[in-house]
Amino acid sequence: MTWPKVLRSLTLRLTLVYMALFCGSVGIMLAVTYVGGVLRPLQAVEATVTRESDALVSVYRRQGRDGLIRALERRVATARGRLPYHVLVAPGGAVVAANLVDWPRASGREWLRYEFGTYATGAEEEHEAVVRDLALPGGYRLLVGLDTEDLDEREDLIFEALSWGAGMSLALGLIGGLVMTYAVSQRLESINRAARAVIAGDLSGRVELRGSGDDFDQLSATLNEMLARIEGLVASISRVSDNIAHELRTPLTRLRAELEELADAGEDREEARARTAAALSEAERLQSMFEALLRIARLQSGPQAPNAPVGLSALLEDAVELHRPAAEDRAQDLSSEIASGLVVRGDRDLIFQMVSNLLDNAVKFAPEGGRIALGAHPAGGGIEVTVVDDGPGVPAEDRNRVFERFYRGGEGRVAGFGLGLSLVAAAAERHRAEVRLDDAAPGLRVVIRFRT
Repeated sequence: MTWPKVLRSLTLRLTLVYMALFCGSVGIMLAVTYVGGVLRPLQAVEATVTRESDALVSVYRRQGRDGLIRALERRVATARGRLPYHVLVAPGGAVVAANLVDWPRASGREWLRYEFGTYATGAEEEHEAVVRDLALPGGYRLLVGLDTEDLDEREDLIFEALSWGAGMSLALGLIGGLVMTYAVSQRLESINRAARAVIAGDLSGRVELRGSGDDFDQLSATLNEMLARIEGLVASISRVSDNIAHELRTPLTRLRAELEELADAGEDREEARARTAAALSEAERLQSMFEALLRIARLQSGPQAPNAPVGLSALLEDAVELHRPAAEDRAQDLSSEIASGLVVRGDRDLIFQMVSNLLDNAVKFAPEGGRIALGAHPAGGGIEVTVVDDGPGVPAEDRNRVFERFYRGGEGRVAGFGLGLSLVAAAAERHRAEVRLDDAAPGLRVVIRFRT
């Protein structure tokens, strides 16, 4: 995938949105840190300076300049915690008392954050301080403050962290987003390639699996399963189309021949009736075949069967009783062993049709005087229905193909349309049931396993 496509991809846009949210979260976190670690302590320092400066102004008013100087000295001598700063300037600009090297020479705002020089530790140093600049009666000027160097360093650290953190986050996020977008785009491109191959007509195209078991591998496996299903359906449609053309050729030829004979029958009413009956028989046979095809198509294309409870035990007994006369006509022993109280969920008519088709096949292919057994019992968290006969069975190589429409065994040796088991398979699939054929030695054993 090219980089222009990567830059337009949804993954990159989502990455950029995530980066914006991440940077916003970092900004909010640092803002909260600034408020709690710098702003609130500064407000507390300003409140302390306000109390102390108000007290000093009160001393000046009561005791004059000398009393104020003594109070300033006591303030320095008794200081605990933050270093106290002060400057008392006479009306002419002369310094009366100070423990600072420099200060704002001109009066301005009442509150200042200023970097002062101080002799507090015996050597000239620079310290950040919060200062209140007051004008006293008599033209004196008083500056009173407390050291906030630690808060200044903390503030610088926060802004430095914000600058570097935001920059690094953006850079790393952008690089990671591009790499991740490219990687995701490569995985999506493999899906697109498989889809384009299928669109171009190559139904064998599949999405590459990497074996990682991640979300993309799971999606790819699901898509491959879907493509395999589509390929199978298309192949089935192709086979069905060929089979329909083949199956229709003979009855349509016979139907045409009967109609031509009917046209030539002239005054012979008996022959006309015979030809008409033969033509109607062929027409009914064609109609039955198309009805079976339509029913199978509806089953395969429709939704899952209705999820209604079905009394399976009673249904199976009814199916056995329905086919018992046909079995007795061929001197066959039709027995049943059905557990009581069996219940599945689905469509009662479809389930009855499935079992009826299997019993009909068993009666048809079991020899005269043969045995047919229907059984049903709980098994492995589900219910198994079995139909066993002692007929010729189905060769192992044909067991996967007998469910195909119109398949009647090698060389078409089985009579009928070849749609009975196709309908059974379609109905079972609609019920999410499993159908399998086993060797009954001799004969065939058909198992339908319903989930419960």
